[in-house]
Amino acid sequence: MRPKTMKLKWLFVASLLNNTGSALLWPLITVYVHDYLHETMTVAGIVMFFISMSMMAGNYVGGWLFDHWKPYRAAMVTVLVATIATIILIFFHGWPIFAILLCIVSFADGSSLTIINAYGTAVTSKSTRYIFNALYMAMNVGVVIGTLLVGVLLPISPTLTFTVTAGAYVIFSLVTVVTFNVPVQKTKKQVQTISKQKKSSRQGIHLVYALCLCLMTVYLAYSLWETVMAVRITDMGIPFFAYSLLWTINGAIIVIFQPLVPNLAKVMSIRTQIELGILIFAASFLLLTFARTFTMFVITFVILTIGEMTGIPAVPAYIAQLTDPSETGKYQGMPNIAMSIGRAIGPFLGGLVIDWFNYEALFIFAFGIITVTLVYVAIYARQKFGIAKH
Repeated sequence: MRPKTMKLKWLFVASLLNNTGSALLWPLITVYVHDYLHETMTVAGIVMFFISMSMMAGNYVGGWLFDHWKPYRAAMVTVLVATIATIILIFFHGWPIFAILLCIVSFADGSSLTIINAYGTAVTSKSTRYIFNALYMAMNVGVVIGTLLVGVLLPISPTLTFTVTAGAYVIFSLVTVVTFNVPVQKTKKQVQTISKQKKSSRQGIHLVYALCLCLMTVYLAYSLWETVMAVRITDMGIPFFAYSLLWTINGAIIVIFQPLVPNLAKVMSIRTQIELGILIFAASFLLLTFARTFTMFVITFVILTIGEMTGIPAVPAYIAQLTDPSETGKYQGMPNIAMSIGRAIGPFLGGLVIDWFNYEALFIFAFGIITVTLVYVAIYARQKFGIAKH
């Protein structure tokens, strides 16, 4: 007999395994293409671009499949595609098959991320804020584990790295096949009841788009830490291992303190939580204009992490409240698409601003675009929905 409801623990495990497998591949792409396959950095950059585009396409397709096909079959197909591609990668990882397989894995990962979030709305044992906070923590724990493993495994052997990655996806497949076969679609009567509780479907959707635009600027700025900040820090005479340590601190803070974030539901609305978190995140870039020592970089990154873990996990939970349950897949895919767009254009835009101006101008620009989109979200939400109480 199949389970009657989706269990949060299995969604947590699935997200953990998915992100562990993904984090085993993402950090090595540029290094592997350049140092092992002996292609230029330009080629490596092009590969990264197509991988990002593949993930965005996967985000959309995963949402469409969840809404218009059987969610269980959609979940199985996407994870099996990623698993098969990573198994092939063990035996064939030359040029250009490596890049082709990575695009396939990225497409499947994008679909899986959306489907897992959409399944999160089917968990009835906890509030949506608690559920998406748990999934966000699973994502970050997976990234920490995957990043640590690839640092150890790649110097030993790329084949060993791909084997461990395939192993993570095989377990992910088993978890999906065994635990995801649950009913997730609400009945027509439930959908109509929830829809009637909304002030306006059009207003809710407009707010979703505004939130995603804000989220895009957040990840545009976040991508600067993943790219140009390494150059900024080392140019100041701070060793590269210190830059790597910042990400260890980021992961540790999230793993330790993320479980406390659901307690914010007792003192503020979900909308206020999002606005506060993103405002803190934006403020870290303003402070970054004054950072000249490693201590200041640590303080700035800790502030960024606090804002990140406060505001970002609440976004999909709020979107679930704003949108019709019959379109869960579509709208749960939008935050992931927004993140991917921000990450895709952030490094390029950051390079342009640095070339034409300087790092300080870049940080002020990042603060500005996040703040402008956040202010729009706040004003629009208060005009159309009033003061949030839930």
